[in-house]
Amino acid sequence: MDVDGVPPSPSPISNAVVVGNQCWISGQLSVGDDGAYVPGSTMEEAKRAFAHVFRIAEAAGFSAADIVYVDLAFIDLADVKDINRLYAELFPEGQRPARTIYQAAKLPFGGRIKVQAIAAR
Repeated sequence: MDVDGVPPSPSPISNAVVVGNQCWISGQLSVGDDGAYVPGSTMEEAKRAFAHVFRIAEAAGFSAADIVYVDLAFIDLADVKDINRLYAELFPEGQRPARTIYQAAKLPFGGRIKVQAIAAR
């Protein structure tokens, strides 16, 4: 699925797959319009990655409020506290998705965080 504002992946994958009432969104990194990695702080990279996740969900007919699960891969778990603040801003209390966090040995392009999600209605 091609999504306005989300560059195509250099890998042979779909941005998302819709199965019934669920939308499985592939892992998103901090990339610019040209698909090149945009380095920054973990917060800056997370904001870009979440923006891609939300655009993909919308293009598939879902909204941010439909996101029920988020998977976050960090290069450094010391950044979780900062990303928790962003998470609380993006997902209002009472509508926060379940999530998993973990530290990855390495992310593509030297990224600091990867965000993937599942939406359901």
